[in-house]
Amino acid sequence: MKTILTSIIAVAAVACIAKPARSADGWGIDREKVVQLEVTVVDLACALGKSCPPDCGGTKRQLGLITADGKLYPAVKGATLFAGAVHDLIPYCGKKVMVDGLLIENPMMQLFFVQNLRQSADQKWQPAEAFEKHWTEKNGKAEEWMRADPVVKQTIAEDGVFGIKGLAPKP
Repeated sequence: MKTILTSIIAVAAVACIAKPARSADGWGIDREKVVQLEVTVVDLACALGKSCPPDCGGTKRQLGLITADGKLYPAVKGATLFAGAVHDLIPYCGKKVMVDGLLIENPMMQLFFVQNLRQSADQKWQPAEAFEKHWTEKNGKAEEWMRADPVVKQTIAEDGVFGIKGLAPKP
């Protein structure tokens, strides 16, 4: 009996100490899969069309993730403010990282929403939330960044809310 009790206590102690593997949060999107992938961060335009500026274009270009078997996924979102993951991924341009997030397997186009990342399995997961920090440093604090963003405002002023000049919402 004493051996069984000691075993139970030991297992409980290990369970309390062990770090769980991070798993992304599902959002209920059609065809989403919560996955962790080992990928190489790339500039999408470079991977597809050979237009390859240094450093994956700074933060001016869309980034992608290439798996070891050659699948290319656009990295379309970070874990904060429903904004892109470029600021989180740009330090790893051309490098391998592990990403934790949502793979959207739509037959028309597959996308990857990065929620967490790390360089190796022995590191802690880091949330993909650099966009908010960078945006706030550049533009100041805002209740809704997309309504305060000067580029968004300029684009709407030039092209309308639907992105087509002259097309306006019904009153």
